[in-house]
Amino acid sequence: NLGKYQGEFQVIAYPNGFLYIRIPDLAYTSGFRRNYLIGVLTKAVVDIAFFLGKPVVLENLDFGKDRLDTNKKFNRMASNFPFTKMVEAVCRRAVKEGVPFKLVPARHTSTIGYWKYMERYAVPVHCAAALSIGRRAMGFKERVTKEMKQLVASIKQNLARKVNPDTPGEGEGMTRGVRACLRRLDRKLLLHNGLPPWQQEAYYSVWHDLKQLALSLR
Repeated sequence: NLGKYQGEFQVIAYPNGFLYIRIPDLAYTSGFRRNYLIGVLTKAVVDIAFFLGKPVVLENLDFGKDRLDTNKKFNRMASNFPFTKMVEAVCRRAVKEGVPFKLVPARHTSTIGYWKYMERYAVPVHCAAALSIGRRAMGFKERVTKEMKQLVASIKQNLARKVNPDTPGEGEGMTRGVRACLRRLDRKLLLHNGLPPWQQEAYYSVWHDLKQLALSLR
């Protein structure tokens, strides 16, 4: 029960226990309104953690200028997104309420969630990414499962049927970029589970190529 703050949120509760809280105005509003919304969100998150007796885990995100891309809508959101203020507010509130908190690296969490947990739990990729963030905070490895290997093999087979593999057409079927990505995955999928955690989470790990593959299938 969010009480007087009920109207500030869009809250979606999933049957499997996931809770998705959205404040659409937060990325675009400014000034007093933004600070107010951050305070409201912070109170809700920390109060939920306190009630459940669980810690708060946050991604150590970077929305600096060097991370912006060519998508104007994303750039506007990212450059205005008050992530640092949110982290500071959550940390202060958590300390005040005696709730443990932890920052973890954000690398590949959305990709891991997309490939491993989104379909399994029937939740949006944001919730699936949150699960991978929590697992990372607990020190779990993200192993490549047999089902993932089978899915990649199925994608490879389906793409190979669409066009002549000797004359790939850019933008459809087995393009040169997708073919190169799948070749890298053939090697990395076999090695991933035996690597130490820091290599499993490295930038050019198997998750990097799985992200590229997912983007090519959009």
